[in-house]
Amino acid sequence: MAYLRSVNVGLPKVKDWAGIGRTSIDKRPATGPVAVELLGLAGDQVSDTAHHGGPDQAVSAYAREDIDFWEGEIGRTIRDGQFGENLTTEGLDLNEAEVGSRWRIGSAELEIALTRTPCNDFKGWMGESGYDNTAWVKRFAAAQRPGPYLRVLTPGTVTSGDEIHVVHVPGHGVTVRTMFLALTLRQDLLPELLRVPGLAEKARRRAEENALRMGSATGA
Repeated sequence: MAYLRSVNVGLPKVKDWAGIGRTSIDKRPATGPVAVELLGLAGDQVSDTAHHGGPDQAVSAYAREDIDFWEGEIGRTIRDGQFGENLTTEGLDLNEAEVGSRWRIGSAELEIALTRTPCNDFKGWMGESGYDNTAWVKRFAAAQRPGPYLRVLTPGTVTSGDEIHVVHVPGHGVTVRTMFLALTLRQDLLPELLRVPGLAEKARRRAEENALRMGSATGA
């Protein structure tokens, strides 16, 4: 059974290592039901709205299985929510899930829209939390365990312990990991993203720009 281990929220805090001087990456488990709204969870607020938030990045998820992997890598215990995720899941491979898959959790329905990509704020946060903060962006990319961002199709409420019901898998085969590689290390995979119905604008723009470049290079 796949379920929510933890629902995590956080408000902006002033940090000198944050790119814009404040960050909301410090997310802590909420108690009781949490409202899921079109732009995110109640009690959670995006700091850097230029790069985060919006309908296609309303809610972030990370699997406990991937946190366990990082515990093995760094030899330290890592709590749920430490990676800045809103939803800590268990029992579901988030990185092999197809983009566009839909989940029903509690009374809310969510859809995988984008992959997360690590930033320097994450490096700073890990350092402040007492972990080795060396080259986290590169390490995260190499591990290919990014986790997804979710858009909210049906607002509702979620609670730690809720079962995750996978109610739709689109069947195109483009996974969260595929999208992550296409947007970071493997531009040759960008055309694959255009197979995704309702592709998030950020990813579509990258894929279409790449197609124009390739067309110009070949004289097409």
